[in-house]
Amino acid sequence: MTMAVFFCSKYGSAITPELTELAVVPDFSNDERDRDKESPRAPSTVPWGRYAIDPEPWGPPYVVQDDQENPKPAQSRGPVVCREGDFVVSAGSRQTVLVHPDDAAGLRPLPNWENSSECCGPTGDEGLNRACPCGARVATLAADCWTPYELHLDPVRTYAFSQ
Repeated sequence: MTMAVFFCSKYGSAITPELTELAVVPDFSNDERDRDKESPRAPSTVPWGRYAIDPEPWGPPYVVQDDQENPKPAQSRGPVVCREGDFVVSAGSRQTVLVHPDDAAGLRPLPNWENSSECCGPTGDEGLNRACPCGARVATLAADCWTPYELHLDPVRTYAFSQ
């Protein structure tokens, strides 16, 4: 098993503790939400102490989908998204690193909660919304009541040191 610590590319500060790689991104089920809570959030896509590489495009930019009659989700594990009257699909980064949000507890929201608007938490479809303590934007948290609960480390703004 591959173990790695993820670092901020700008200043080299550690973002996560040592994590163990999962072979694939775990499935996401909307049925696992705790509907009794005031703000139901899904369990994290990735368990504590683990990470997975998402091979699919994730996040902005978005492009118009070819099939507007039968739209597909805008990104893996995400909802269908309509922008300016058209259904869109992600053309964002591939190979984002998925971690449990609590495994990167030192990351902070951007000033004024930039890219983090929604009813119960950020949807993750507005772009990078978490910064390392040095201020560099490095990740996107998806944590709204209708999205998966996951943290995507940007593959250009972060790097891994494997053991």
